[in-house]
Amino acid sequence: MTEETAAPTTGATDVRDAVTVTMPADSAYLSVLRTATAGLAARLDFTLDEIEDLRIGVDEACAMLLSQALPGTDLNTEFELTGDGMRVSVSVLTDDGRLPARDTFAWTVLSALAGEVDAGAGPDDRVTIILHKRRNTTESA
Repeated sequence: MTEETAAPTTGATDVRDAVTVTMPADSAYLSVLRTATAGLAARLDFTLDEIEDLRIGVDEACAMLLSQALPGTDLNTEFELTGDGMRVSVSVLTDDGRLPARDTFAWTVLSALAGEVDAGAGPDDRVTIILHKRRNTTESA
């Protein structure tokens, strides 16, 4: 398992951090990814409920992808931390590049947990699920 951390880049109004975690495409390693997700979300001051939703969402995205991963390949997860939230891209090599069905209960749950969800496939049959969770910025009175 490798982990790379990119140095923060500062723009005019935004700071961006990026972290990439690469590990075997095996469900035995998902606990490490759930912990990394929670730690990064806490760094962005997500609420405990938002952190848990994101952890479960990343876990669900991985489960969807691991079911079609080629044996012996890696699961790549890229976390992009921005001022208003976190974008998580999970990808794996597959044999046919088939996208997850969007009309399933699993996709509905994933969308409810993570906010914005999308999926895509590359020319090498790498399938990616992208989650974009924004912090709840409304204050309760």
